[in-house]
Amino acid sequence: MQTDKLYIDGAWVPSSGSGSIDVFDSTDGSVIGSIPEGTAEDVDKAARAAAAAFEAWSQTSPEERAKYCSRIAEGLMARMDEIATVVTREAGMPKWLSQLVQAGLPINSFSQAAAIAESYPYEETVGNSLVVKEPVGVVGAITPWNYPLHQIAAKVAFALAAGCTIVLKPSEVAPLDAFILAEIIHDTGLPAGVFNLVTGTGPVVGEAIVAHPQVDMVSFTGSTRAGKRIAEVASQQLKRVALELGGKSANILLDDLDDAGFERFVRDGIGKCYINSGQTCTALTRMLVPRDRLADAERIAADEVETKFQPSDPFADGAMLGPLSSRAQVQRVNEYIQKGIDGGAKLVTGGTGAPDGVNPDGFFVKPTVFSDVTNDMVIAQEEIFGPVLSILPYDSVDEAVAIANDSPYGLSGGVQSADPERAKAIARRIRTGQIEINAGAFNPNAPFGGYKNSGYGREYGNHGFEEFLEIKSMQL
Repeated sequence: MQTDKLYIDGAWVPSSGSGSIDVFDSTDGSVIGSIPEGTAEDVDKAARAAAAAFEAWSQTSPEERAKYCSRIAEGLMARMDEIATVVTREAGMPKWLSQLVQAGLPINSFSQAAAIAESYPYEETVGNSLVVKEPVGVVGAITPWNYPLHQIAAKVAFALAAGCTIVLKPSEVAPLDAFILAEIIHDTGLPAGVFNLVTGTGPVVGEAIVAHPQVDMVSFTGSTRAGKRIAEVASQQLKRVALELGGKSANILLDDLDDAGFERFVRDGIGKCYINSGQTCTALTRMLVPRDRLADAERIAADEVETKFQPSDPFADGAMLGPLSSRAQVQRVNEYIQKGIDGGAKLVTGGTGAPDGVNPDGFFVKPTVFSDVTNDMVIAQEEIFGPVLSILPYDSVDEAVAIANDSPYGLSGGVQSADPERAKAIARRIRTGQIEINAGAFNPNAPFGGYKNSGYGREYGNHGFEEFLEIKSMQL
């Protein structure tokens, strides 16, 4: 795999800088690769290449763009096992789950984008006007480390299909999968300059992408802090920005559940909190339960964690909880666990320090559950991004809704009830971009994005495709 060069204007080229960034194996802390530490000059070359390629690519037929996206999907499918292995080492997700999610969802995004490109109605007549939708231009895509290739595909696939050209900066924590994608794209014969890859740090490469005058739009997934900086820099040129940021999602278990239903949803909620070791922006990290069932929730949650979600080698059969993505993330999560203890929350299971039975050099933390949490505690308000669940009691449904909405975020959530219609009615009151009803499965073809500090804009499906289109009215 080519990782010592950048991909600019259809070719693998050295960075203008001399620095490199090591990539670490989350399971044992070893170095598994290195990438160029790109520069603002590299970004300038990539942005100029993308701008030069835009006119021809934007005029390419939707059918032709769809063919390229389909070929990329086929290339990803051929390298699924390699991708899953790489992402498991980079980010820590159990290999069997990486196969389905980290490798499988990007294939879906490119296939879906291809289908939408061919079927989308690019024109409509409004009175004496012909309203047309055209590609926005050069897109700067800046992506995170938790679902690295999935988040890349959410941007690159739909931008390509819409007729945009791209400058991609993947996270330097988990960048190797982006090089696999670049190799696949190169092998499809995509015209030079349509897709460009520049690796490096956010303050250098990310900032240069956002500020570059030939980048027309920035699509970013990551922290709210970084998202605010991107919006600030982009505002100087009034360029379009799409932001998918943090979350602190509430999972409400209603008071009408019988014992079996309540146990089912507590156990399901642990899985929804701990998926990808909690490194998930939509993780259901606040579990809201009726006060008289708090002790039951604690008992069930402790049993689920201690019997099913103990940390292990993510390549082992049946692994459910792997390591975190970096040593810095381990420190961050342990600091939040300590804040929970110091803040007076009840520690049900877990705690600070390294867990037993795993490689001590790996990036592992103890899966943790707190109870008797109040919503003003740090662990209930701030995104931890690790396997840490807060259980909060409530006394009425109105109070539960108020707690759910008392958050700076609004990305996801859940309502679990014996009455699906009641659950839907309550879900409508919660200010969040998506919400599951009775453990409803994630839909990668539905619009994805948030309210409030969780950002703006949507990804996936028609709504995600439209993020990369401008609207023009022709008066006839």
